[in-house]
Amino acid sequence: MPALPDDQQPRGSGFGAQTTATEVLAGVDLSGRTALVTGGYSGVGLEIVRALHTAGARVLAPARRPERAAERLHDLERVQVGALDLADQGSVTAYAGGVSTQLDIVILNAGIMACPETRTEEGWELQLATNHLGHFALVARLWRRIADGARVVSVSSLGHHYTGMRWDDPWFETGYSKWQAYGQSKTANVLFAVELDRRGRERGIRAFSVHPGAIITPLGRHLTEADLAEVLVDDEHGDPIVPEFKSPEAGAATAVWAATSRQLDGLGGLWLEDCEVGPWASDDGRSGVGVKRYAKDPAEAERLWAWSVEQTGVDLPRG
Repeated sequence: MPALPDDQQPRGSGFGAQTTATEVLAGVDLSGRTALVTGGYSGVGLEIVRALHTAGARVLAPARRPERAAERLHDLERVQVGALDLADQGSVTAYAGGVSTQLDIVILNAGIMACPETRTEEGWELQLATNHLGHFALVARLWRRIADGARVVSVSSLGHHYTGMRWDDPWFETGYSKWQAYGQSKTANVLFAVELDRRGRERGIRAFSVHPGAIITPLGRHLTEADLAEVLVDDEHGDPIVPEFKSPEAGAATAVWAATSRQLDGLGGLWLEDCEVGPWASDDGRSGVGVKRYAKDPAEAERLWAWSVEQTGVDLPRG
């Protein structure tokens, strides 16, 4: 792999791992701005929506279960719930077609993790279909609604350390591994931000990928005790490193920082964690921090983009 630019340099944000989204937005006025947050009615997504709303933004919150979303967000007057199933490309098309407002912030937060093997109508593996291709098609179909100067935030995770793109078998047709499938989808989230940032730069649209941290949320509904043991990273002595769990409010902070911070003006395509530009991950195996170089490789990002267009039949509109 060719050398990558050493752009993963911290910015001295002044925030940290336990900073909350509300603290990030202290003194920030988002009045008159509109954000779209997928998965905005549960866990980290709910806290992202609440923080943006408190700062004055209008928020679109498309949801696979809109009735549940409406119940949880009923007290937020400037939040608009809609129906969106990211695993269903028809649903993505329908939702995007109904959006008529300009979007200043797009946070691609919804996702599934380590679920049993499931296929979409197209035969796609569900985690890659939902976590990446659904968001890819949504952004492409909303592209003319995304304002010049907007920010797009792709919520990934350290799960991308499990694997890069499995080009020989992206759909796991020769044998399914739920953690490899999750890892591939999270690598795709990072690569998507890299290529989207390149394509949107002329319009001032910048994209970032973020790791929200280790958080106990409904995302882990499918996990067993054995699964949790597999998630843990071992130290140099072979002992598992138990992560420092964040509250959902702290888990929402890095995405909100990515979407709003002036410290990131003029930057894009970066991996962020703990409200800061994250480091490079070690090349050997999994580690507890950082982004793998294969997930920031521009050639891989361009390849994923072309493949995603081939799968979904949609690309950013020209002109």
